[in-house]
Amino acid sequence: MRTTSAFVYVINPKAARRFFPTTSTSTSTSTSTSTSTSTSTSTSTSTTTSTTTTRLFSSTPPSKPPVPLSILSGVQPSGTLHLGNYLGSITQWVPFQSLPSLYSPPAFSIVDLHAITSPSFDPSSLHEDSLKTAALYIACGIDPKLSTIFVQSHVAAHSELMWLLAASTPVGWLERMIQYKEKKKSNTSEGVGASLSLFGYPVLMTADILLYNADLVPVGEDQRQHLELTRDIARRFNDLYCKGGAKGVFKEPEAMIVKEGARVMSLTDGTKKMSKSEASDYSRINLLDSPELIRDKIKKCKTDCESGIEWGNESRPEANNLMNIYSAVLNAGKSVGDEGYLDREGVLKNVEGLTWGSFKPVLAEAIVECLTPIQNKYYEVRGEEGYLEGVLEEGAEKANEKATKTLDDCRVAMGFLLKPK
Repeated sequence: MRTTSAFVYVINPKAARRFFPTTSTSTSTSTSTSTSTSTSTSTSTSTTTSTTTTRLFSSTPPSKPPVPLSILSGVQPSGTLHLGNYLGSITQWVPFQSLPSLYSPPAFSIVDLHAITSPSFDPSSLHEDSLKTAALYIACGIDPKLSTIFVQSHVAAHSELMWLLAASTPVGWLERMIQYKEKKKSNTSEGVGASLSLFGYPVLMTADILLYNADLVPVGEDQRQHLELTRDIARRFNDLYCKGGAKGVFKEPEAMIVKEGARVMSLTDGTKKMSKSEASDYSRINLLDSPELIRDKIKKCKTDCESGIEWGNESRPEANNLMNIYSAVLNAGKSVGDEGYLDREGVLKNVEGLTWGSFKPVLAEAIVECLTPIQNKYYEVRGEEGYLEGVLEEGAEKANEKATKTLDDCRVAMGFLLKPK
């Protein structure tokens, strides 16, 4: 679950485990700020270990899941989505829509409540950025007929559940969050103090997960601490408010590793991920960049002083990044075995004998060709008056239906008088 860009929640773990084979073959460790660690080793690719890490989507999923499954994903509407968002996340989400026996359609959220925690948040652009993100979802292949698309703030239960959970979340737990410390330091250096929303950000993320009874959460190493906090908050809430044999309101989510998408790095530093928050626009390819701007960005992107194009040498991060991008845009929307799919050998053959000077135009045109259909679809969606607003309204209604039940269960457990229906 990415705190600054995207996250995916998968609901119903038993369904997921039977539907998607586990493939972990190494030792995994689950740590918690309030519980002891547990370690176990698996030597078989089909054996599930006792840790809280499950690997899913490691290959093309079967066409018929034996039991229901539901999925929730989200992206912040801060700035325009970039190539890294598309190749690393969104292309992984589109196949979720083709699973025929889902418990409910997959849901894709524009998490605007998260966006306002940044000191660079611009009120004048949030409205447009939210619409832009929703339209880009659709342009990238998320079909409103198959999925639910909604704006996070249109479901008031997100913010209310955060407040209810905050009542049982110790301040000390939040003060230990590494990302809070880093962002607080960064904000202070820029002359901006840490806000209450930044401090409480992990509690809102916890609410996002628990509100829809998400059981499996894909996390990178930088997000494992946030997931463990979610587990701690869920456990503490149940211990405090669900006594006397009462069933706990919340489940403790488990870590999930989703099939990794293309890892797209900055065009100005091959050791850093491509990011919307990077100051220089030339560090990234935005999905709506014009062909001329894309060509100029690639022309000026950082390479190294080594001769020849190489792919896989860790001492040449910029070379690896450009080759990863090239391979990803050539194969976007394709799977191994599909017509036109190029394996590593085929990609290398395409660039055989090229220098950086001759390769960059080839890369630029491959990116333009990849993004042109997305841009065409985006402007088509934005040009149809009322269409996008209708999609979001319908999506909010569906999301509210799920969220309200969980929120009511939480209110009852805490002793609130429910409003008559």
